[in-house]
Amino acid sequence: MKSPRSDSNPSSSETRSAAVSRRDFLRTSATAAVGALVLPGVAKAERDWTNVQPVRYPDTDIVALDPRFNKYKIGNTPIQRLHVGTMWAEGPAWNAVGRYLLWSDIPNDRQMRWIEDDNRVTVFRQPAGNSNGNTFDWEGRQIACEHGNRRVVRYEHNGGFTVLADKFEGKAFNAPNDVVVHPDGGIWFTDPGYGSLGNYEGHKGELLLKEATYRIDGKTGKLAKVSEDGFKPNGLCFSPDYKKLYIADTGSSHYPNAPKNILVCDVIDGTKLGKAREFTSMKMAMKGGEQAGMADGIRADVDGNIWAAGGWVGDGYDGVHVFAPDGQRIGLIKLPEIPSNLCFGGGKRNRLFITASQSLYSVYVETQGAHIT
Repeated sequence: MKSPRSDSNPSSSETRSAAVSRRDFLRTSATAAVGALVLPGVAKAERDWTNVQPVRYPDTDIVALDPRFNKYKIGNTPIQRLHVGTMWAEGPAWNAVGRYLLWSDIPNDRQMRWIEDDNRVTVFRQPAGNSNGNTFDWEGRQIACEHGNRRVVRYEHNGGFTVLADKFEGKAFNAPNDVVVHPDGGIWFTDPGYGSLGNYEGHKGELLLKEATYRIDGKTGKLAKVSEDGFKPNGLCFSPDYKKLYIADTGSSHYPNAPKNILVCDVIDGTKLGKAREFTSMKMAMKGGEQAGMADGIRADVDGNIWAAGGWVGDGYDGVHVFAPDGQRIGLIKLPEIPSNLCFGGGKRNRLFITASQSLYSVYVETQGAHIT
């Protein structure tokens, strides 16, 4: 055993040995670095980017179509694919307490969870009633629209669930689709009926009600139809001040004469809707002529811009379309798959999460979501 003194005062031979070791290391490293250089006449070995494809900043798929969008772009952030493996991903909702993103995989009858701290993905709930849209209420309870069971449910803190609505005027809903909450506790949802059109996203059955938008009173639980405007009301969101409700109309999927647009209605007394009017058309000028897809899920940011999952056209159109409060398209986040829905999340509500076909994507933006989810 060495004495304390010999530990604190190494011999000169030990010092020389350490110095030689460092010189050898530096010499070896330098030689290796020179060997890695591409010399004239020497072929360069191709790098393998298979596992993680690099993105050169700025990401060219985040496109400003109007100067107003430049303030929302971040020059050194990429579009990220967080997960792949769903059949038709839908209904993303951010849980701020648990720091996770919840979403639906409708055909596989399950809800998925992406956990922020380690990027882990787990099955959150299965079976899940072929759930589509999800959100969290002001008490942090999950609310889900179940295609398969034709109902809207709330999952309670004790692990049970409450059926909030499954019928209107004695008739079963078609297949509730998307849902948002109001500060007064009211729950607003759409019922276009996609989950009852076949056995892939629910159970094939007759549509018993006209496609419509509904409200559940937060205090009494009373159900009311607030609008029949739109051929097939789908995604919906409030303006930042809750004075307007935006509704994506996807009626063109089954009604040939239906326009491809997003509607907007004035919210009256917090409980009713005025007559719907067109907020914006989904038509967009592209090479080869004007094209129009459909907007599905939509969300508002704090500045009143509407972020819409738009698709069913192809490359150059499918992605997130961003509309200024005046209805003008100002930005586009292009995706390689058809997007279905989106929400803002993360610790600062400045991370946009997008469900798209078989995948979950995200991108940071220089704004925040207007609401809790």
